[in-house]
Amino acid sequence: MTSLLLFGASEGGLFDFDATLPLMAVQVVLLTFILNALFFKPVGRVVEEREDYVTSSLADAKKKLAEVEKLESDLKNQLKEARLAAQSVINEAETDSENLYREALALATAEANASREEARREIDSQRESALNQLRSDAEKLGDLIVERLLASK
Repeated sequence: MTSLLLFGASEGGLFDFDATLPLMAVQVVLLTFILNALFFKPVGRVVEEREDYVTSSLADAKKKLAEVEKLESDLKNQLKEARLAAQSVINEAETDSENLYREALALATAEANASREEARREIDSQRESALNQLRSDAEKLGDLIVERLLASK
């Protein structure tokens, strides 16, 4: 080392062009190929596979979300139709029950009127019978009174 200092060369300068520079370049290139083959390509493949998996999962999720939204829409429509059908059935049942009520009321009114008319006829018949009986009894009583008056004289 002292001999190099004597010739004016300094050791460890910024650009040393000795045998270590090409050796270092070869080492860097070899290390790059080795790292590329053993580390970067497998890691790159794993990253690509993961990206593909995430992309396909995202696409599947979007597809399933679209299906769910469609099913939800269909179910809402079915529920709406079912509610309308139920309301229609309820309205029809109310109409039927109102019609049955009116029919029953009309029938009951007719039966009540018929019963009242029958009772009135029966009362009239009994009154007429009672009046006839009373007339008959009055005639008999009148005849009896006349007979007794004539017999007592």
